[in-house]
Amino acid sequence: MNKTSIYIFLLLSVFFTSCVPTKDLIYLQNKDKDNNEAVIPSNQKPYRLQTNDILTITIKAIDPKMVEIFSNTGGQAAQISDQGSYYTGYSVDDHGNIRLPILGEINVLGFTVEEVRIKIEKQLHEQYFKNEAGIFVTVKLSGFRYTINGEVGSTGTKVIYQDKVNIMEAIANAGDITVTGDRKDVKVIRRYPQGSETFSIDLTNGKAVNSPCFYLQPNDYIYVKPLKQKTWGTGKTGIESLS
Repeated sequence: MNKTSIYIFLLLSVFFTSCVPTKDLIYLQNKDKDNNEAVIPSNQKPYRLQTNDILTITIKAIDPKMVEIFSNTGGQAAQISDQGSYYTGYSVDDHGNIRLPILGEINVLGFTVEEVRIKIEKQLHEQYFKNEAGIFVTVKLSGFRYTINGEVGSTGTKVIYQDKVNIMEAIANAGDITVTGDRKDVKVIRRYPQGSETFSIDLTNGKAVNSPCFYLQPNDYIYVKPLKQKTWGTGKTGIESLS
């Protein structure tokens, strides 16, 4: 084999091995083509509150003036910014408590937002109001917060204003994974009161929706590591690698 043949062989090797294959870029592929069964997401457990969470609590009644003193929004829902919710919301302290006007400290650590709503309504009825007052309490997290880092369009802490968020929505909200990001091994670090747990999810596989981390929980941390092609310093496509 002469030198020209060796150079051509090496050139073709670089061309075909350094570019990112299309199959590594497509999300949720049906890799088991013989299986057309519907896939049902399994992780939709309600989130249980942790320290540093911020709650938005609204208390209403037939007569709004009756409940103004119990709410920092005057008994009415307020349109506030993400920064505003930090100042007007109710933050869960290190002991797992929130502090409401008149009602005082209420422990919410490990409770769902629905359980906190029931707890506040019960206390209001037992101590201050009769059923005829028409007390209506709403408890929500002040936005769904998560942090994303690595090979995505926009890193950092993000907020989505909806109750449930899956990892595909979170990544899309961060500008999608770059071409040099590893979609087959996305890490999700989830914090619990007793510690943290790390999950790995292959987003190119359609069965990813069955993963316990497909549906995120507030305060999840997502990391997308780079592909080897980026480490090698080659191009994303065969043409770039050839250049």
